[in-house]
Amino acid sequence: MERFLAVEVENHDRTKETSGQYIVEGWTAFDFPGRINENQHEIVSDFKWNYNHFTGVDYNNDGGRNRIFRIIGENKYWAQAVDREHKNYDYLMGADIHHSHPDARNDIIKWGKWIIDEVDACGFRFDAVKHIDRTFIADFIKTMRSETGKPKLFALGEFWKDSFDDLSNYVNALGTQFSLFDVPLHYNFKEAGDSGNNFDMRRIWDGSIVQREADHAVTFVDNHDTQPGQSLESWVSPTFKPLAYALILLRPAGYPCVFWGDLYGTKGKDPQQPMSQLADFVRARKLFAYGEVRDYWNHSNCIGWVRTGDSEKGRDGCAVLMCNGEAGYKSMEVGKEHAGEKWTDVLRWHHEEVVIGDDGWGMFKCPARSVSIWVKNDAKGREEFRGN
Repeated sequence: MERFLAVEVENHDRTKETSGQYIVEGWTAFDFPGRINENQHEIVSDFKWNYNHFTGVDYNNDGGRNRIFRIIGENKYWAQAVDREHKNYDYLMGADIHHSHPDARNDIIKWGKWIIDEVDACGFRFDAVKHIDRTFIADFIKTMRSETGKPKLFALGEFWKDSFDDLSNYVNALGTQFSLFDVPLHYNFKEAGDSGNNFDMRRIWDGSIVQREADHAVTFVDNHDTQPGQSLESWVSPTFKPLAYALILLRPAGYPCVFWGDLYGTKGKDPQQPMSQLADFVRARKLFAYGEVRDYWNHSNCIGWVRTGDSEKGRDGCAVLMCNGEAGYKSMEVGKEHAGEKWTDVLRWHHEEVVIGDDGWGMFKCPARSVSIWVKNDAKGREEFRGN
């Protein structure tokens, strides 16, 4: 613990002071002895953190007072390049890092280069970026790419806000390639699942990052924060999850992210079952989701598309159909080169065969509130799919 000068601020307006300046006792001194390996005479970092390297805390040990305290110091204030919720959302919890302090800034950058070299990671996932100085995030990414020998280092941020404009403004202000979790798309999935067949599936992409700036979009259905009982609970209906995962896994736009809890189930006070055959959806992406997309989105409750395949990679395509209401069917073109072929649903949720006509079209079907993924019976990769 250390003693330092601070001022209390309003929780819903972090720019509003609610007390005079006084001495606070907070947890701000960090020695990190594990960074010095005495046996190998190696020093990863001998930097010692103290209250000068933080802008705020939420606890005064002197009297046990829980408030948000802004630490007073020369050229020190909340970061300005953050979200404007609560007037300034720099402070989230714990000891808030002062990213403009040169020593703190340099130590984090030093750590970033060290961890990439040490574990040969291919990128970073930044948590809660709307609370972190955007200029620091940009500098950190640029430095990592230029000084670790990995110019294509992947960078992904969690900016939790259901607003495409805010997310787009953030990404475009960074001045370097950066991806964000597609939060608006998640909430579209949530709405679609809750609304059943009253939801128009042709609107599923509306307002999403993947619709407008696909190169910046990491698409997902649910995560550790959205599951029941968590801080951002907004669990997508289990009946809609197969449709949602088909949408992010079997189309080319965006970088899909599969939630561990959907694959294996979750435990705890409100356990959830895994999604049936989610591993097969992932496998279908690997084996069949190649080539251009032909969309058939002319019905509010039954939509489909065809992936035409990639001959250079030796990969056949697929036809995907989904319904958020009653069972449906749709005529879709897979190409004259497939005339006479028999196609079946690899998920085996629909047991009929589809014979492709001489004109390259087939009449594909889908069970109620479900998905079907159709491939030709002798498609490359089919045996691999069955074998797993």
